[in-house]
Amino acid sequence: MKRLACLTAASALLASGSLHASESSASPDLDEARAIVKQFATQLQGELATAIKEGGPVKAIGVCKERAPAIASELGASRGWEVKRTSLKVRNTELNAPDGWERRVLNDFAQRQAAGAEVQTLVQSAVVETNGVKRFRFMQAIPTGEVCLACHGTAIAPEITAALDEQYPDDQARGFSLGEIRGAFSLSKPL
Repeated sequence: MKRLACLTAASALLASGSLHASESSASPDLDEARAIVKQFATQLQGELATAIKEGGPVKAIGVCKERAPAIASELGASRGWEVKRTSLKVRNTELNAPDGWERRVLNDFAQRQAAGAEVQTLVQSAVVETNGVKRFRFMQAIPTGEVCLACHGTAIAPEITAALDEQYPDDQARGFSLGEIRGAFSLSKPL
């Protein structure tokens, strides 16, 4: 039950991100991006809670591997966005490696957190032009919650380590501390 309570708290953190001062003027794209992140976080956290209740963190690994990309794909396709999660320390290198813009934003988030900003407030949006194509880009930081530490922390149980090693041979997403930036939701939409 403690894990479920922690998962619920983590879900609330993920879904409540505030805007950085530079993001103070709302736009329809910004509002839509925030709504997609909230929906993604809520759905993923719900499926993770079910998996943890049924089979513990080892079962949750399968949800993260299979369902998280599927949820992102479904939400993106239904709304005309590209939706993913990314990090400076990725678990799934094929799907979640940051591009140049994402890497810059993640580094900015890390600097802002080091300067005292709370992870829940770390949000960035911009219109980015690449090869003559303009896209609206949006990122919202994901804090490391207590439940995340079972698979992303420093003291990972041997059975979880074995499952992670099997599922993610290039895993870099370990060694996080409570409250640290785990990564970010990243959304992109052509303009």
